[in-house]
Formats: sequence, structure tokens, C-alpha cells
Amino acid sequence: MPSSRRIAHLDMDAFFASVELLSYPELKGHAVVVGGRSTEAPSINAQGERTYARLRDYVGRGVITTSTYEARALGVFSGMGLMKSAVLAPEAILLPANFEAYRHYSRLFKATVASIAPLIEDRGIDEIYIDLSDIDEETESLAKRIKNAVSQATGLSCSIGVSPNKLLSKICSDLDKPNGITILASTELATRIWPLAAKKINGIGPKANEKLDKLGIHTIGELALAAPEMLIEHFGRSTGQWLHQAAHGIDDRPVVTTSEPKSLSRETTFERDLHVKQDRTRLSEVFTELCHRLAEDLARKGYAAKTIGIKVKYADFQVVTRDLTVPDALHHGTSIRNAATECLRRIPLDQRIRLLGVRAGSLLPISSLNQAPVGHQPDLPFE
Repeated sequence: MPSSRRIAHLDMDAFFASVELLSYPELKGHAVVVGGRSTEAPSINAQGERTYARLRDYVGRGVITTSTYEARALGVFSGMGLMKSAVLAPEAILLPANFEAYRHYSRLFKATVASIAPLIEDRGIDEIYIDLSDIDEETESLAKRIKNAVSQATGLSCSIGVSPNKLLSKICSDLDKPNGITILASTELATRIWPLAAKKINGIGPKANEKLDKLGIHTIGELALAAPEMLIEHFGRSTGQWLHQAAHGIDDRPVVTTSEPKSLSRETTFERDLHVKQDRTRLSEVFTELCHRLAEDLARKGYAAKTIGIKVKYADFQVVTRDLTVPDALHHGTSIRNAATECLRRIPLDQRIRLLGVRAGSLLPISSLNQAPVGHQPDLPFE
């Protein structure tokens, strides 16, 4: 395992929930859940006191966007259905998601880190990799300086793992949450990483973990001792070789500071399944909004799309997609809606709709395009 590199993984602690607590500091230390499109915002009662929705009162099929560590201690985690979670934590406070605020604080913490260590790989709204190799400062001091700067700029805490590579740093950032620093030397693999569960390796999902469990492999150390030939036999050559290397802490991937997006998408899941005719006004409004918000995303990132696609999930969870490649790349909301409408006309609309989404692919920089007329807005199949 090479030791000349110092790669950090920074993960914001319970990011969405922590951003909400900036607005509602009195909720610190409480079980708080964020999610659900129909969740009511906190209100002020006649006595001038702030009142909050409770998880027990939620009705719908929304899912948890995030939860505080106090809620997680009760078994409530992101991705769980809100009504199911209410059985575990009925008194948990329920807040609506505020994605504009999350994006603001995401940009803020990344800009703060970049002012100290500019070689950053963006891995999502709440996590980044940082190459610290060329910074002439002791590792723990540098990690503390980054953490303190993030805290001062945002009021939020983060956890940092530092090791010779991205794979190990990702594991380390989760070992001392929240607000922790974990530094792993190249000689500490056997003592600190091998005792951990195999699923701690990013990339070993539920299915792979289940297969490893059936093979009697439960820890990273047991995976490291497994014969490569056996892993290849059960997982295929590529995955088998990767599992062997990952268990031995081998990961030569660089920190990628620039990347071109392949596609952008917007989608929404309805609180109830919508009928194509009875709910046509609502469907039309949502479809148009998705197209215009996708156009805003493209404009913000400076891209236009040669391919427009739509995604429909029916009430029975069947998913249908359609794509259309256009002669001239699009980035205006109306143009995107026109193309998406053509896709929608090719989908059977004979069931209730659970989810609706729009995607932009085959992206090109807007600066390379000749501007084309926007055109009129056609009627939708459910209008």
C-alpha cells in the first residue's frame, strides 16, 4: 500500500438534519427526521411557541431524507418509509426538506476547504475527497484546520478520514462520527481495518455482502485471507480481483478534480398515485416544472442536451423510459418540455402514475452552440 500519498475523505455529519438545526437550534439533542413532501413546516401557536409535526402523525408514502444521530439510535435511517419509521420513533420531530439551503451550505463548505487544500474531488452534496500530499503540514494539524474552517464558515461539523488512498479514507471517515478525525498509517491495515465488517468497504453492497456471508466471509480480514481464485469463481474476474485488492487496502485511483457530467435529471414521486385524466392538471404542472427546473440545472452548469428522456413509474412499480435525440442541443425549459412531450406520447398512459421524471443526456457546453429558436409548447398527452 503506497504511503507517499495523503488522501482525505471529508463527510459532513448528518448534513441535511444539521442544516435544519441551524434554523431550529432548540432541537439539538432530539430525534429529528427530515423528509416527506407533504410535511408541514414548523408553526407558531397562540402562546408564541414553535410547534413541530411528529412522525406519528405523518400519512403518506414519503421517505426519510436524513435523520439526526438521536433518531438513528432508534433505528430510523435515510431511505426508510416515514410511516414505517413512525412505528420505531413515533415522537420524533418531522421537518420538511429544504434543498436550497442544503445546496447553499454544500457550496460553502467546499469553497472553504478549497481555500486550504484546492485539490478536491466532489462526490456529492455532503462529501469530498481531498489530496493533501503536497501540503507541507502535519496530517493531524491540517485535518483539524480544515475541520475548524468548515465549522466557522458553516456552523456545521464534519468527519475526516486520512490514509494513503480513497478507499481506506472513505472507511476511516465513518469510524469516529460525528465530528471525528481518523488517520490511518500504511502499517495499520491489519489492526484497524481488517477487524471491520466486509460491508464497510465502499462498493460492497447488500447483495455482494450476502454472498460473502454465505461463503463464511464476514470481516475485511477474512476477505483478505480468501483465495483470489475463489473470489473470481463466485464474483467474476473483475469483481473478484477488486475484492481481493480492496481487502488489502490497494487503491490507486487519483483524486479527480474536474469531471464532465454525463446526464442531469429531475424527478418526483407523488404522495398518491395520480390518474391521467382526473389529475391531468396536476400532472401537467409537475411535468412542466420538472422540465424548467432541469433547464435551470443545465444553465447553472453551462450545458445543453442532445438527448431528452422521460421516466414514468406506474402504481404497480413498473418503470418505463423513453429517449429522444434531437438535431440541436437544448437548454431552454420550453424546448426541453417539447422534446419530453414527444417521449411521453410513446408511453402507454393507461395506469395511475407514481413517479414522473425528465432527463437530459449527451451534454455539450452551451458556449459551443448556435442558439436555436425555442418554439411553442405543445399539449401533453394527459392534457
